[in-house]
Amino acid sequence: MSTGQTVLLGAIAGLTIFLGLPMGRIRTRSHRTKTFLAGVSAGILVFLFFDILKNAVHAGAWGRLTGVGLTFALGLGVGLLGLLYVSRMWRRRSIPASLGPGAMAVAEAPDRSREALRVGMSIATGIGLHNFSEGLAIGQAAHTGEVSLALLLVIGFGLHNATEGFGIVGPLAAADVRATWGWLVVAGIVGGGPTFLGTLVGTSISSTYVFVAFLALAAGAILYVVGELFNAGRRMSWEVTLWGVLVGFLVGLATELVVVAAGV
Repeated sequence: MSTGQTVLLGAIAGLTIFLGLPMGRIRTRSHRTKTFLAGVSAGILVFLFFDILKNAVHAGAWGRLTGVGLTFALGLGVGLLGLLYVSRMWRRRSIPASLGPGAMAVAEAPDRSREALRVGMSIATGIGLHNFSEGLAIGQAAHTGEVSLALLLVIGFGLHNATEGFGIVGPLAAADVRATWGWLVVAGIVGGGPTFLGTLVGTSISSTYVFVAFLALAAGAILYVVGELFNAGRRMSWEVTLWGVLVGFLVGLATELVVVAAGV
């Protein structure tokens, strides 16, 4: 398989994330529906977090266990705390210098919209980091001549990405925010584009440490976002949120079972 063909397959696996993103254009007046959709988004991310941990553990070898462990710990910390501090900077920049009592009500709705869009893009960032590591796996499989494995990885990662697109826009549905097509395109590039980049890099290098580092960054970012979604879920309806989490987790698990059945 040529490098061009491999990179094309990586791009296809990443582009499937756009299948779920149009859900960000849907608005609903039902409070329970919005809460449930946010819970589904969190459930998909929870499954993705455990999937990342599984892949990171399998990537380690006894001879380099300490190095891989330290790499994962550092990446997890950077992914988790990095988003925290970036979010704080984002909030400071979005808050006007002074707001009178009459202006508070006017500013409240835009603030909710900005917050939902920020959380959605944070999810896209975490998924993008994860997808870079998936692209590395595709590129490395093709680079070592394992063409059938590379094809199966493309199919499996493509299925995962199709559900991850909805994971990105779940918080927007909860806040009743209708994303613009431009925002959805950017979110899709941030979330799915790294699969293409990872495939390109994977065709030329093979490094367990790079693979684990990006998995760890993704795990930290996803853990941060899940915390925010759970916090919002408790305020809206914890019961409905948990039902959504269950459904989202099972959707992620279903795609994984399809991949396993295919022999990946």
